[in-house]
Formats: sequence, C-alpha cells, structure tokens
Amino acid sequence: MSNADWTARGEQVFIGTYSRFPAAMIRGEGCILWDDDGRQYLDFLAGIAVCSLGHCHPAVTEAVCRQAGELMHVSNLFHTKPQIRLAELLCANTFADRVFMANSGAEANEAAIKLARIHSGAEKYEIISLTGSFHGRTLATVAATGQPKFHQGFEPLPEGFVHAEFGDSAEVERLITDKTCAILCEPLQGESGVRPLELEYLQKIRRICNDRNLLLIFDEVQTGMGRTGSLFAYQQLDVIPDIMTAAKALANGLPIGAMLTTEKIAASLKVGTHASTFGGNPVAAAAAVAVLETMLAPGFFEDVGKRSDYFIKRLQEMVEQFPALATGVRGRGMLLGLVLTEKGRKHGIEIVQKLFERGVLINFAGMRVLRFIPPLIVKKVEIDQLIDQLSAVLTEFN
Repeated sequence: MSNADWTARGEQVFIGTYSRFPAAMIRGEGCILWDDDGRQYLDFLAGIAVCSLGHCHPAVTEAVCRQAGELMHVSNLFHTKPQIRLAELLCANTFADRVFMANSGAEANEAAIKLARIHSGAEKYEIISLTGSFHGRTLATVAATGQPKFHQGFEPLPEGFVHAEFGDSAEVERLITDKTCAILCEPLQGESGVRPLELEYLQKIRRICNDRNLLLIFDEVQTGMGRTGSLFAYQQLDVIPDIMTAAKALANGLPIGAMLTTEKIAASLKVGTHASTFGGNPVAAAAAVAVLETMLAPGFFEDVGKRSDYFIKRLQEMVEQFPALATGVRGRGMLLGLVLTEKGRKHGIEIVQKLFERGVLINFAGMRVLRFIPPLIVKKVEIDQLIDQLSAVLTEFN
C-alpha cells in the first residue's frame, strides 16, 4: 500500500469534511512524522497544537500502555485513580478547586456555557464572545464562535450568544444587558490568525465582570498546557478567570477535555445536570497525568521560553528578508504566526503546500498568517531546518 492507495480508499468511505494532505501518516517520534511511502516530515503542526511533548513521548506511551493493561473504562459511576490524580494536578496548579472531565475542547466549552447559565439563573443566559473567536463545532459552540463562515448552513443557531469586536472593551460594555451572564474569550486567538488580546483589555473585562456580576470564561483549549510558555496563558497575564477550559495537548494526542472552576461556581452543577460517558476515561487521564508531570518538572517552561525567543528571532529574520511578503511576528511561546502582507496572503495556501512538498508541516491561519505550533520540545536545529525551508519557499514568491 502507498499514500495514493490509502488516499483513494479513504475518499471512498469518509464524509468530505476535511481537506487532507495526500499522505497517510504511520509513525511519529518527537517532531518527526513518517508516511506510508517512507517519507519524513518535520512537524510544526503537532496535530494542531495537540502533541506538545512530541509524537510517542516515552512517558506518555508508558502510561497509556500500563493503564490499558489494567483498566480501560468503567464510566463515571465509579472513581478511578488516573482521573482523580489528574483533577488533583489541575487544581493544584491553577486557580481552580473543581474539574469536570470531557472528551474535547468543544465539550469542555459546552460544559462552561451550561455552568455559566445555570449558575447565573434562568433570566441570565446570554454570553458575549469575540469576533474572530473559535470555540468548537457543536451547535452551541459554533454559535459562540465569532466567525460567520462557521455559522453558514447551520441556522438557526442556538440563541444567547452575541459577539463583540476583538479587543474593544467599550463594545463589550455596550452589549451587556440584564440577560448577560458571562464573557467568553481566548487569551490568544489561534484559528483566526494568532491574535493575542492585550493585557490591558483582559484586565478591563475582568473588572467589567467584577462590577457587573458576570462570569469570565477563558477558552484555553489551544493556549493551555504550555503552548504559550506557561501551563496556562492566564498565568502570564495576572488575570484570573472564573471558568477555564482545556483540551488539545492535555493528553498529548488522546481525546480529553476539562472544564475548571471555583468551589462556589461549581456548586451550581448538581448530580444529573451534566455528564459525559467517556469523560476522564482512565487511559486518557493516565496520559494526561504523564503530560502534566513532565511539563511541571523543573526547568521545562524555562527551556520552552528560551527556544521560543530563538524561534521568534529566526522568524523576524524572515520579515527582514522578505518585506514584500511578511510584516511581522506575533504570538507567545510556541504559538507563533508570521503575519503576511496582502501579496503574501494571496500565496498563503501555496506556501503551506510547497512546505509540505519539502517535508515541513505548518498551516495558514485566518487567511492572514503562517501558523507555527510545533511540539514544545522542538530543538533549535529543527527550528533552523524550518527556517531554511521557509526561506527557500518564500524566495519563490518574493
């Protein structure tokens, strides 16, 4: 079998919801993937910010294999050791007192939406989110997402969601009504083009929530688990949310999500008000424990910060070398974007394709930036390899 064979077989059985590269990936190690033709790829996508410890990290692999041989599933009618240990680690290393386990970022955000509504009472159900946001693919999280292209064809969407202009705290205040229960945002928008919210803005909406008795929800599905250089992005910002969601890198590739909050707010969810059959599954939870223990080891985030600084410096060289194509670098940690000019944006998809052909994986986010989300363990030599290939491709379009 070859990539072409697998691609042909897949096209016969899958619903066409993805635009896939013509490669069947069969093996991974660290920042490297191999396809069924034996070709090697330098992975600066990491499963879309998921495999933050790299592919097949030894500690995660060992935890998964061990747990799979002991207990795979019993449902949330029972306690399991990995799930309890995971919740303890999350609470001990964040603002939170309580955790709800789900299977994905969208499910974690659904839990956050439901908690905000039930905690605030029947008359307060509206949530303000931001233009450019992305919160998931369920109907409620699509409605919360501030990008009309994700709404098309699914109307009427669930009511109770309004969208404020990105970074405009005055508009947030104008949109608050007697029905508003919460403000929902990502500290750094990944899908719409690696757009960080300014510290001043985040501090302002925290004050607004305090003054108007609203809940502040941070969607850290992509920014969490070390992606921006600390365990969660809010920890760099001195702005503490009331509710926070996590997923993606939480188990380094196994499906899991979590909704975190305080004791007082969590008390609004009683037995039977919310549930998940597979949420916090023992195998996924064991993987997540291994991820957290690895990331919380001394020096881990310090090393990520050093390599992030180096990566930003190398990307800035691309801006200086190709001013007709790139205007700047933005992001935090290992969630970085090379902002393209109007000319560069016209070639964004082609640039990604050319890099794929050269064995380098990135993507084009928000039709405006080249997004780089490699494993947090990426080496400087691998960053250099990416830059060399990127330079060669940009030269073709300069």
